[in-house]
Amino acid sequence: MKNYVPILVTVGFSIVGVVGDYLLKLASSQKDPLRSGWFYVGFAVYASTAFGWVYVMRHLKLATIGVVYSVSMILLLTAIGAAGFKETLNAYEIAGLLMAVGSLILLMRFA
Repeated sequence: MKNYVPILVTVGFSIVGVVGDYLLKLASSQKDPLRSGWFYVGFAVYASTAFGWVYVMRHLKLATIGVVYSVSMILLLTAIGAAGFKETLNAYEIAGLLMAVGSLILLMRFA
């Protein structure tokens, strides 16, 4: 039970990371992406999580953080790509997403 708060914080950082990725994707469509306002805002969003990672790393194993963060990012980025940028998924990608969720379930069950 004590690990649920750090796990929720990790998922929250995934959400913040997806917002940063979204902003960087917007910057990439600009004529000069590295001088775009979207780039600077995206950079600031990413940097804002540095302090919170110290809290999470005190309470969870790095392997657990990696899996929770990665699976959260994959699912959230896929949702943003499909909803926001009209990207499509094929059967292999859907199978990969299901396996990623399965790995998270196994990790939480046996870690």
